[in-house]
Amino acid sequence: MEYLNLISVPAIATAVYLIIEVLKKAFNNNEKFLRLIPLISLSIGAIAGVICFFFIPSIIPATNVVVAIIIGAASGLTATGTNQIFKQFNKDKQN
Repeated sequence: MEYLNLISVPAIATAVYLIIEVLKKAFNNNEKFLRLIPLISLSIGAIAGVICFFFIPSIIPATNVVVAIIIGAASGLTATGTNQIFKQFNKDKQN
């Protein structure tokens, strides 16, 4: 079951990405909200890491809750980076 440890980062990043997209629609792309997206992604990812650590411990390669928070936070920031990659590719296509 070692392969389950590999799924935690992409799973958390995907969940955070989807949550952020829903929040963007809910806040109608408010400029204040858009500036806070990396911080919100980090927070949601950290919370997801803690949830995975306590409820699905086989999915996250963490030995304690601090490591789970760090893995989750990094996964949340990965979602923001992924969003920026898609934006840059679309910007190049539009020009």
